[in-house]
Amino acid sequence: MSIGENIRRFRKEMKDENGRTFTQEKLAEKLGVSFQAVSSWERDEYVPETENLLALAKVFDVSVSAIVEDRMGTFKTKETIYDWEHMKTYVKTTAHNLGLYDTLKAVDFAVEAHEGQTRKNSDIPYIYHPLNMACHALSMGIKEDEVIAAILLHDVVEDCKKTIDDLPVNDETKELVRLMTKDKSKGSHNSETLDKYYAGLASNPKAALIKCIDRCNNMTTMSWGLSRESIYQQIEEVDKYYPRLLKVVKDTPEYNNAAWLLKYQIESMLDIYKRLV
Repeated sequence: MSIGENIRRFRKEMKDENGRTFTQEKLAEKLGVSFQAVSSWERDEYVPETENLLALAKVFDVSVSAIVEDRMGTFKTKETIYDWEHMKTYVKTTAHNLGLYDTLKAVDFAVEAHEGQTRKNSDIPYIYHPLNMACHALSMGIKEDEVIAAILLHDVVEDCKKTIDDLPVNDETKELVRLMTKDKSKGSHNSETLDKYYAGLASNPKAALIKCIDRCNNMTTMSWGLSRESIYQQIEEVDKYYPRLLKVVKDTPEYNNAAWLLKYQIESMLDIYKRLV
């Protein structure tokens, strides 16, 4: 695609406050240029100057290279390759075979609590996230009932209007869910809130393990689930807090192998995102 075609495509993907496609006039207003200028760019009569390319990238929430490179549409992508119902069956069957009774209760509770919720910017059922995390943990040989159950329940208090007391699990599992639940009263990215939150996680090896698995899963969906600004925030958060969590996991003998895998996964994906943004 040409620069003009990319600009037109990104503009038509944008919606105004009423849910309508951005017009050339609306985009021009955002950029502080005339709509004739936008029209000439989209017809490939003129190429936007550097300052306008930077402004377009900011408005569209994409990189400048996404606008100027003729690569858009080369690859086909999939939103997900997972079948959450299949994962649910796998987790329940494994839990039954291993005698993980809190996990068995947690699966059904989580499915019901997250019913109707979807992952950001997609129609993927939200339950796929905790189920995928549980599969990840089991595949690494983590078979502790409270860990798998807490993984399945880690977002229900924060996102589903449930309380810790509502959870059908033992006190240790409830404590892990409490540690995983972020206090958003001062904002999700308030430094004081984040410092306190990650300090709590680092105080408990099982909570640190769960959070690292959580971040691995979330990083796989950042490219389509988060805005460019949010991706920057996530990169900074990983850089600042996750070395400590990974060390806590690594220093726990029974999690040593998992720590090696999680460190590789987190640092590899982090490096990819840093290069792309």
